[in-house]
Amino acid sequence: MLVIHILVFDKNEENIWFTVQGGNMMGRLNIKTRQVDLIPSRTPRSRPYGIKIAPDNSVWVVLFGSNKLVHIDPETLEHDEIDLPRLQARPRRLEITADGNIWYVDYAKGMLGKYQPSIAKFTEWQMPQGEGARPYGMASDSGGRLWMVASGVQPNVFVGFDPATAQFMGATEIDSGGGAVRHMHYQEASGTVWFGTDSNYIGRAIVEPGK
Repeated sequence: MLVIHILVFDKNEENIWFTVQGGNMMGRLNIKTRQVDLIPSRTPRSRPYGIKIAPDNSVWVVLFGSNKLVHIDPETLEHDEIDLPRLQARPRRLEITADGNIWYVDYAKGMLGKYQPSIAKFTEWQMPQGEGARPYGMASDSGGRLWMVASGVQPNVFVGFDPATAQFMGATEIDSGGGAVRHMHYQEASGTVWFGTDSNYIGRAIVEPGK
């Protein structure tokens, strides 16, 4: 039996794309026909984890059991694996900004990374909480700023990053401690990031006041 880990709609809401962490696969469900297509990862025990849709409707996945990103062609289902700069990196979540850049958090070494597909370039930043930050949940707002939670420190710390200045900002401890914030969602209408915690709370962070 396959267990779906993360799922996301494509831009036209015609398909649902998903990861099967334990089964080492990625997949697509056609909502109308109910056809399911499975895409095995080429890397053994790679643990396909976070998944997002790019502005061009292509699909990006992070392989938590390896140091790789996956780029899937939504029409042919062909995919490429892209090695992160460090062998010990373990990407867990990702976001894609309007410019098409791929952002990821490295759970193993407390890094925030950016991959620019247009020029095949990586840039990485150490999080303020250091190698033990264990960044997990991640979201991006309408201005392209990145928001993430350092789950390796207690209490967990909600922290932002502004690509325009390449600076971290707004580090805030989570009142309940958090335990670990695993998933985050940006709601554009209210300018807020919603998240769930292992401490049995749902949290809301206002990141764009006045919306």
